[in-house]
Amino acid sequence: MIERYTRDAMGSVWTPQAKMDAWLRVELAATDAWSAEGVVPAEAAAACRERAAFTVEAVNERERVTNHDVAAFIDVVADSIGDHGRWIHYGLTSSDVLDTALATQLAAAGELLVDGARAYRDALVARAFDYRDTLCVGRTHGVHAEPTTFGLRLAGFAFEADRNLQRLERAVAQCAVGKLSGAVGTYASVPPAIERRVMEALELNADDIATQVVPRDRHADFLSAIAIAGAGIERFATEVRHLQRTEVREAEEPFASGQQKGSSAMPHKRNPIRCERLTGLARVLRGYAQTGIENVALWHERDISHSGAERVILPDATITLDYMQHLVTEVASGLVVHSDRLRSNLEQTHGALFSQRALTALVDSGMSRDDAYRTVQAAAQEAFDTGTHFRELIGGTAPQLDLDEIFDYDAYLVHLPEVFERLEQLRD
Repeated sequence: MIERYTRDAMGSVWTPQAKMDAWLRVELAATDAWSAEGVVPAEAAAACRERAAFTVEAVNERERVTNHDVAAFIDVVADSIGDHGRWIHYGLTSSDVLDTALATQLAAAGELLVDGARAYRDALVARAFDYRDTLCVGRTHGVHAEPTTFGLRLAGFAFEADRNLQRLERAVAQCAVGKLSGAVGTYASVPPAIERRVMEALELNADDIATQVVPRDRHADFLSAIAIAGAGIERFATEVRHLQRTEVREAEEPFASGQQKGSSAMPHKRNPIRCERLTGLARVLRGYAQTGIENVALWHERDISHSGAERVILPDATITLDYMQHLVTEVASGLVVHSDRLRSNLEQTHGALFSQRALTALVDSGMSRDDAYRTVQAAAQEAFDTGTHFRELIGGTAPQLDLDEIFDYDAYLVHLPEVFERLEQLRD
């Protein structure tokens, strides 16, 4: 991922140094396990842990000879230890190291993503309570539909963010899985006891049945959870982009007045650039998820078709979502809401948005549904066309109706206590 979108903590998980540090942790945990099982002499295991060293540059230089990154790494580390270095990588195959080390990186990256998902959810919850009772118009197909509240709208995004938090937690947990079972997963060269000891030391679970690799459905699930979380962020960003349009201007993302510039040519511009960036990056995450799914089907006990793709998609997907979470949390926390515009836009239909309540009232009074629909439709259209309030028009057409009951905003608020009681539980 380009530096522009890489935050320090997540970026540090995926550096070449961090990757090889993870390899070394696996190798040393295995040597310790062999020692505990009485195979590797205790002094040899101690020497390995005390002396093992490498530099990324030295490994890269060695790889120019071996054309194999793990083999190059083992050579460099073994040389740094001396005679006891022969016990490094004892009984293991490269994927024992690679996939187990990758699991530790995914667990670390996943922890950051879970924290970011929680922060985003909490920001939405807080803003939902801020605007719990603030009336606004609900839209379907981009057209005014019925009244709602801005807090209820934000609550919907908050519950979605909570579901994405839960998805990420589950995906991270099932991806924190390694294997030390040898070349085709039969434990022919390394007994299950070694695997158990190593996984315990690294705080991972062992895969139920691995081949030469950990099955890639786990990684596909992780990438899918990331893509879905990105889509949820995109949905919120898209909402803000629509609300920020000049014709609507009900809400807008934060803008640093006196500092930020919206356009190089038009000083009046305040563009939703953060939300547009979020929308674009969400598309990238969906591409990574697709690649992750295609990595599931490997030949027999493994091939290497997944490897090159994973070197790109796993760091980039986690880095991208981490950045998106940070950015969207800033947008949610700093969202500028124009309550006056919410109210004025609510009145644009001249009361026609109460049409369903008028329709129901006419049906209750004994009118057929089709006749009631046509009556209400005609009055609503006239309200649109002439600016005459719908209440006046429907009252003249059907004087038997209780207009105060029909034109009652409180009717759209009856479910708020229940919704916000559930929302309160997310804050706990």
